[in-house]
Amino acid sequence: MISRIQSTFSVRELDVFLFRAPADPPVQTSFGIMRQRPAVLLRVTSAEGIHGWGEIWCNFPTVGAEHRARLALAYLRPLMYGQEWENPQACFAALSAKLAVLAIQTGEPGPLQQIVAGLDVAVWDMVARRAGMPLWKLLSADDADRPKPVPVYASGLNPTNPEKLAAAKLKEGFRAFKLKVGFGHARDDANLRAVREVIGDDAPFMVDANQAWDMEQAVEAGRRMAKHNLAWLEEPITADSAPAQWSELASAQPLRLAGGENLAGLPQFERFIVAEGMSILQPDIGKWGGFSGCLEVGRATLQSGKHFCPHWLGAGIGLTASFHLKAAVGGPGYVEVDANPNPLRDLLAAPQFVLEDGAVVLGDRPGLGVEPSMEACQAYLLPVSEVGI
Repeated sequence: MISRIQSTFSVRELDVFLFRAPADPPVQTSFGIMRQRPAVLLRVTSAEGIHGWGEIWCNFPTVGAEHRARLALAYLRPLMYGQEWENPQACFAALSAKLAVLAIQTGEPGPLQQIVAGLDVAVWDMVARRAGMPLWKLLSADDADRPKPVPVYASGLNPTNPEKLAAAKLKEGFRAFKLKVGFGHARDDANLRAVREVIGDDAPFMVDANQAWDMEQAVEAGRRMAKHNLAWLEEPITADSAPAQWSELASAQPLRLAGGENLAGLPQFERFIVAEGMSILQPDIGKWGGFSGCLEVGRATLQSGKHFCPHWLGAGIGLTASFHLKAAVGGPGYVEVDANPNPLRDLLAAPQFVLEDGAVVLGDRPGLGVEPSMEACQAYLLPVSEVGI
């Protein structure tokens, strides 16, 4: 589908918007507590005056949001202005290459990869708007007139009374759920029982340890939690553990393993795709790759017979982009939807998604099909300092 449209573009403006909202209640993970919800949005405008939106990953620690916003102003603007790009993939590859040495010099490959990922989403949104096509359709390998429903799951169920949030999300139409674990055996097991009682025996139910354990602890946890009929165990060990260690863990306990939000670069993803360890791959579109990188990861994942489940725990633009990514790639799997309150998820992508029996159906509006409600978010909008840029 992409080859049928004009994809050459240039950018005349690049704007950065920084937001911060309270997290009420705070989001609890095994590595820390999120007391605020930040977001960094990019808006690119083409030479013809058509704009597109992207979002840069910045959810934890929240102090990183200002840093990424300033990085985008300092490095993306001079690299983008005055350039003509053959297509978004060429832009992504060129910017990644131009920032590679800076990533080594600063010791900060992550933040630089994240600003490029957010820009890639914005560029794809802009190109699709210019073509008058929804992104899911522009990126799809087939000529489907309508996308298939995108299954989603309610994520981020905190370890404090998670059954209450699960019950509320069940009423809203969610049919799959993920609980935070890594808070001690007794607390984890009590929460697993409480949530399972609310959602029923057959509802897809996953757990996320957020890299809480070493190998021995992860094996024990997988064996102990298997009685709860879990769909997967996410990041039980550190994300930088070798694929062979993930394969060892997969064979030592009964639960399927999920991960990928903390991987970066197609070669690293490919090593995990071909190994036996991870059954579910979860790239984060705002953390590495944008559409240009994550589309390749998604298609390679499906070709290997594994499940593709985009990760997202930020604001509304990135969530909507994740829906389009999953719709374009297809195959089994879910998109993650944060179950916790977040005004930046709801206000920064209007109209809000509609959930029907555990899935989201995308429409025909061009690009991502959403716009931030900037006026409604004025209370959360912060200035981005350009001192030193």
